[in-house]
Amino acid sequence: MEKEEKILLEIKNLRKYFPIKGIKGPGVQAVQDVSFYIKKGETLGLVGESGCGKTTLGRTILRLYEPTGGCITYDGVPIYNNPLGPDGKPVGKAEAVNMLPYRRKMQIIFQDPSASLDPRMTVGEIIGEAIDIHKLAANKTERADMIKELLKKVGLNTEHANRYPHEFSGGQQQRVGIARALAVKPEFIVCDEPISALDVSIQSQVVNMLEDMQQEMGLTYLFIAHDLSVVRHISNRIGVMYLGSLVELGESYELNRHPIHPYTQTLLSAVPVPDPKLSRTRQRIVLEGDIPSPMNPPSGCRFHTRCPYAKAICSQKTPEFKEHEPGHWAACHLLDQ
Repeated sequence: MEKEEKILLEIKNLRKYFPIKGIKGPGVQAVQDVSFYIKKGETLGLVGESGCGKTTLGRTILRLYEPTGGCITYDGVPIYNNPLGPDGKPVGKAEAVNMLPYRRKMQIIFQDPSASLDPRMTVGEIIGEAIDIHKLAANKTERADMIKELLKKVGLNTEHANRYPHEFSGGQQQRVGIARALAVKPEFIVCDEPISALDVSIQSQVVNMLEDMQQEMGLTYLFIAHDLSVVRHISNRIGVMYLGSLVELGESYELNRHPIHPYTQTLLSAVPVPDPKLSRTRQRIVLEGDIPSPMNPPSGCRFHTRCPYAKAICSQKTPEFKEHEPGHWAACHLLDQ
């Protein structure tokens, strides 16, 4: 299926801070001024170290977490609008729409299936809950048929509807989570590390299933993961996050073949290579120091404390996230020289 050029989701200068009781200041700066768009029918991969804000960004886009500032536009409609002024602070009062109609259009697959499924509800009740809330079934018979169809779609048996989550394996639980997300026939799904808790043999099955569903239903994905090889396989474009900020964004093939940000180069150098000879000869980039705290991030470029190429300007001025090559964006002072 050819990807449409229509932009389905766009975020500008999105921020999410978590205030800490008893401590002055903004608190944990989990997401800081992130901007990108996702076209209808495409998959945008999002990678980065643990704690860099990937999951928080995904949940903030869906407004499971209310943003601290910035703008979120879905299918041309601003669902959250609180633009930032020249001083970097939100201007005025946030404008936000009622999200209930958009819950049908925007869904999420959670990382930990065992934690995201209610242990006191059967699988049929879990999947049917969204159908009931949005009144998608005319009667109980139609509701039961919809649940059975969803179970078949994700590779489960219809009799599984009467079982509880603890009776399933991790891969089967994740399939239930996917069926729940599909129950409302969404357009956009945040896949929050949907395979990280699964065995390798099951991971490929789930990834292939997600790709098949995208082809069949015209879905759009924000695919969050650690495994760069999986992200490269499933994504049309890839964004790289570090300490709450987006540092690079580009076409999947181009970003893997020609990374232009030092942090992306470091991540790609750590990806295992199945060829022993090539693995021994290629250069590995090892970062020194620890990741700074998001409560007190470094001034200027947030990566400068660990960057092997950092210069004086890197600690003084925040680099602009801009397009350096067609479709290839990055935030790095070294690229401006």
